[in-house]
Amino acid sequence: MEKAKRSLITYKKQQGAMDFSILMAVTILCAFGLVMVFSASYYYAIYTQGDGFYYLKKQLIYMAVGYPLMLIVSRVNYRYLDRLRFMFLLVSVALLIMVLFVGSSGSGDTGGATLNGARRWLRFAGVSIQPSEVAKFGLIFFMCSYMARHKDDMRTFTLGLAPMLLVIGVISGLIMLQPNMSMAVIVAGIGAILLYVGGMDERYIIAVGVVAVVLFIVLATSASYRLARLTSFRDPFQDPQGDGYQLIQSFYAIGSGGLFGKGLGNSYQKLLYMTYGESDFIFAIVCEEFGMVGGALVILIYAWIVYRGMRIAMKCRNRYGSLLAAGISIVFGLQVFINIAVVTGLAPTTGQPLPFISAGGSSLLVFMVAMGVLMNISRDIDM
Repeated sequence: MEKAKRSLITYKKQQGAMDFSILMAVTILCAFGLVMVFSASYYYAIYTQGDGFYYLKKQLIYMAVGYPLMLIVSRVNYRYLDRLRFMFLLVSVALLIMVLFVGSSGSGDTGGATLNGARRWLRFAGVSIQPSEVAKFGLIFFMCSYMARHKDDMRTFTLGLAPMLLVIGVISGLIMLQPNMSMAVIVAGIGAILLYVGGMDERYIIAVGVVAVVLFIVLATSASYRLARLTSFRDPFQDPQGDGYQLIQSFYAIGSGGLFGKGLGNSYQKLLYMTYGESDFIFAIVCEEFGMVGGALVILIYAWIVYRGMRIAMKCRNRYGSLLAAGISIVFGLQVFINIAVVTGLAPTTGQPLPFISAGGSSLLVFMVAMGVLMNISRDIDM
């Protein structure tokens, strides 16, 4: 106990300034997100809710909670999270089990995508939570803690690969039962990347990759709707009124925006042509209203956050902090990449929101807390 106290005192003395560039980037994205949520959702909110400000007000509420929480977390010693690793994992598993029995298919605003009896959301006191968003970071916190404690064991199967595969398998398997194959694949991919970052033997990584590809093919072809979703993005015009409809509307939005866009509020596709324009496909509305230039600027801000996060990971003096910063940066960058890839037709639809810009409470809160942790880790490096 005395040794732990001395360690924390030493940490506080060494703690430097927070990386304010990340804070500024997140703040800009959040402010821009409020503008875009209002612009993209106004007509749809009038049509479905009778209130054009409905999604804007919800986003403001979540942001009013998430932004101060991010600042508070940025002041809390990230090493305390190491002690909560089992709690993070147990809460993640509990929520994923709970959603299978009492969950709903949508967030409650639109009814969600009611595909094959999917259950992906929990509602508490009128607040919607997507357990898989929480589980992504619960997995990261646990894996980073384990790999930091078992540095010398990570190249072995018994104490390195096997325990990590068990945890990844349980989380991904529970998500698959919702069913939500796209999220399960993403979570498994995050786990595999973290294993590589944590020093896992490359031979094991290759073997796991081969098994994962075979399993993915089996699962993708086991249900017709999954196969249709995987193939429709390659040529959405083959089914313009079905699986390809949303992507075609996204193409129209991006293409009509040109280089500089139609101007804020002048999107045509948001006039009830594009569904989920305020959430999963909001980047298409960004490109329609601000053009390729506006979309590129948004991507550059995201890239800056990932760059700073990985720089923090490489310079952090503590292995746990280094792995945690890398994990947060990887998840953040991967989610941005997947969302934009879906919107531009480079990947099948996954339902991943664009961090800080898409409408959505659970994703916004989770990523704000994650950014708070990342900024706290930045205090423990020499920038």
